[in-house]
Amino acid sequence: MSRELRRSLGVFDAVVIGLGSMVGAGIFAALGPAAGAAGSGLLAGLGLAAAVAYCNAMASARLAARYPASGGTYVYGRERLGPFWGYLAGWSFVVGKTASCAAMALTVGVYVWPEQAHAVAVAAVVALTAVNYGGVQKSALVTRTIVAVVLAVLAAVVVSCLSSGAADFGRLGLAGDASAGGVLQAAGLLFFAFAGYARIATLGEEVRDPERTIPRAVPLALGIALVAYVGVAVSVLSVLGSGDLGRSTAPLADAVRAAGVEGLAPVVRVAAAVAALGSLLALILGVSRTTLAMARDGHLPQGLAAVHPRFQVPHHAELAVGIVVAVVAATADVRGAIGFSSFGVLLYYAIANASAWTLTPGLSSIRLLAAGGLAGCLVLAFSLPLPSVLAGAAVVAAGAVLYAVRGGGTPEGGRSSRMSRG
Repeated sequence: MSRELRRSLGVFDAVVIGLGSMVGAGIFAALGPAAGAAGSGLLAGLGLAAAVAYCNAMASARLAARYPASGGTYVYGRERLGPFWGYLAGWSFVVGKTASCAAMALTVGVYVWPEQAHAVAVAAVVALTAVNYGGVQKSALVTRTIVAVVLAVLAAVVVSCLSSGAADFGRLGLAGDASAGGVLQAAGLLFFAFAGYARIATLGEEVRDPERTIPRAVPLALGIALVAYVGVAVSVLSVLGSGDLGRSTAPLADAVRAAGVEGLAPVVRVAAAVAALGSLLALILGVSRTTLAMARDGHLPQGLAAVHPRFQVPHHAELAVGIVVAVVAATADVRGAIGFSSFGVLLYYAIANASAWTLTPGLSSIRLLAAGGLAGCLVLAFSLPLPSVLAGAAVVAAGAVLYAVRGGGTPEGGRSSRMSRG
């Protein structure tokens, strides 16, 4: 039975999968909490998050082109820094993104049927796990539709807000409620909105011509997402102001109501649910591929490394991830998930940047970006709300202890023997 995945994704599909993961998690989930932290410094926080994300994207793209295998930074850390650092990256990603999957599923439930949010969340997880089981091309096709719908609704929100009499561009400037600490915390929360481009790297084993496709797809996805985020943030902030935006649980719907376009609010709610579905679909893809890579190396049960003979997907890993996410979605609360996920993902990217630092000797543009990304990730991770930092640090420490107790992984069939460091 083949243990390799089928390379079927081109640049367009890779960009779409990255966008599908970003737009759902970001605009509809992170904007309000970030405004609450930064106040009128929201746009500064968005700019800082984008700068750190750009450094991370360049590091991830170069590493993914060098190591086009499933697992993303789990593979890069293992090959460039050593097995423990790869394991720690994989652990941070799987734990953090599993919580993020549950949060996205609950977001769907809250928007579709608030009284039965947990039941809807579980149903969404089951349905999307089934889609992923049928092959990555089916996932890419579904994600294309979701991305098109969400971007169209976001464009309508921007036009409605900016063309209304309620827009006041004086609200975009810095005021007394902005602070350096608040901006850093907002950047850490908003980083959650940019982390989706990692899905392109974690699907590296299913991308055609990865040496060319991945370095093109990652910055394209990030750039499109940034344009959408800036447009929405400016338009919503100009209508609601930082105070009302920070207190809102559905800022985009509140913004179109304040702009006098009441009929658009239900459409925004539907788009929020659709965007969360797209994010959940891409997240399950990414977590299952990292699970596959860790199982291949013996850090997780070997059965999770199985690849379906017909669909060429890691079907055991996908089913396991789907079951765990469904259980968490049925029992957990969405509160705190963004901060917890951001902490784990920022540590994941810190390891990616440290890995990219080793790609070239001496001072180079690659090393400068890697150093900036590493420093930015660590600063933002420890600027998050204290409960998120404490919970995230405890989970990472538990993973390190588990690694020590197990004595490291047991690579199967030489799969994890060192790749070329050239």
